[in-house]
Amino acid sequence: MKALLINGSPHRRGCTYTALGAVEAGLQEQGIDADIMWIGTGAISGCLGCGKCLKSGRCFIDDAVNQFLDDASRYDAFVFGSPVHFASASGALTSFMDRAFYGRGDLFAGKPAAAIASCRRGGATATFDQLNKYFTISNMVVVGSQYWNQVHGNTPEEVMHDEEGMQTMRTLGRNMAWIMKCIEAGKNAGIEMPPREPVIRTNFIR
Repeated sequence: MKALLINGSPHRRGCTYTALGAVEAGLQEQGIDADIMWIGTGAISGCLGCGKCLKSGRCFIDDAVNQFLDDASRYDAFVFGSPVHFASASGALTSFMDRAFYGRGDLFAGKPAAAIASCRRGGATATFDQLNKYFTISNMVVVGSQYWNQVHGNTPEEVMHDEEGMQTMRTLGRNMAWIMKCIEAGKNAGIEMPPREPVIRTNFIR
């Protein structure tokens, strides 16, 4: 089993990366491998609503989103990390997730997921709420920790001094590993996800 941790910060090894590293340590402590994917600093377009991905499974804009979609099926769990920008996730990660999750429930249903937010001072819980919405609309299992998944600091060194935040990250990694093992044990025992009804879409217009 393996987890993919997505770094949505423009800084490759900044505060968000530091927090993800603590999650990775918690996973590895429990015998779960993890990779960290950095979405980079290149332009990431928002979703254009064209629907091409619904037919091909990939976005017509060939960037980090397609790299993620091509690899996602190989992973059993996901952690999305973002810095806090104006009390919300980074614009790049928001665009990334809008496109990655659109119409791709087959990649994510039944898999554990978690969000983490890195902030200097405030806005972390709003960012945390924003990111969790992608998971709860995708039939994913949301993994929690001993506190909301956030760290504080303006530099990686400051984040390392946020002892409660770093402990929260390690606990998150351990909890995710446990959930992954429980899901795997359930599958081995013949327990599968419940059958899904055809999706009903209701527009509130007469």
